[in-house]
Amino acid sequence: MEVIEIFGYISALIIGISLGLIGGGGSILAVPVLAYLFSINEKAATAYSLFIVGTSALVGGWKQHLKGYVDWRTAVVFGIPAIIGVTIVRHYVIPILPDTLFNLGDFEFTRRMAMFGLFAVLMIPAAFSMLKTKKEIKNKTSGKVKYNYPLILAEGLMVGGITGMIGAGGGFLIIPALVILANVEMKVAVGTSLIIIAIKSLMGFFLGDALTMDIDWQFLGLFTSLSLIGIFIGSYIGNFIDGNKLKKGFGYFILVMAAFIFYMEFFVER
Repeated sequence: MEVIEIFGYISALIIGISLGLIGGGGSILAVPVLAYLFSINEKAATAYSLFIVGTSALVGGWKQHLKGYVDWRTAVVFGIPAIIGVTIVRHYVIPILPDTLFNLGDFEFTRRMAMFGLFAVLMIPAAFSMLKTKKEIKNKTSGKVKYNYPLILAEGLMVGGITGMIGAGGGFLIIPALVILANVEMKVAVGTSLIIIAIKSLMGFFLGDALTMDIDWQFLGLFTSLSLIGIFIGSYIGNFIDGNKLKKGFGYFILVMAAFIFYMEFFVER
């Protein structure tokens, strides 16, 4: 095993620890770790990330369920269009995308650039969601959950499609949608979003990638297991360290990673 691969597996553990410590966001590092430390192509990296993100979110979501912070009806209402969106992209769109999307003179815009470029762009709002001070969003109604079905359908399809393209959960998009479009309390929105992320990510993987590409289950199982172990380590460490204080530092780190991905894909010749 090469040194860079060892560092990659250590990174898998770190992803889990960050999830356990700060409650989310850590899985966004799965794609760059898979792509740059294990040299996995963009299709497989985003596919494997879906499985890793989905499994990790399922563990986190179950923990929130035990605390009473999951609205399962809302998870289903929002999750169905999200599943449709991610499945369409992973099963039908990704397999037919050509290696080169278009050329501008001597510049070749590739599928990898499109997928990783979008990933880098969306890392920026994800980072800012960690940098800003969390404020409880006050609902204007009495607290009863109400669904704006047309907007939930549109938002779910959009989030599912984005998840399918970049292999990330999109919690920074889902949580505000649940609060604004379904009048869900913030703590419940956070817990419910983890269930939605788990359902759409795993369904997108199994209904899309698992049917259209060869999966290295041994590698994926090891990487995911290390991330899950990290979650429990992070949860234990969280008893002694305030995870909220680490969030800002992690947010800045994600911004740096976004710049790194953009540089690697658009300025480094392959």
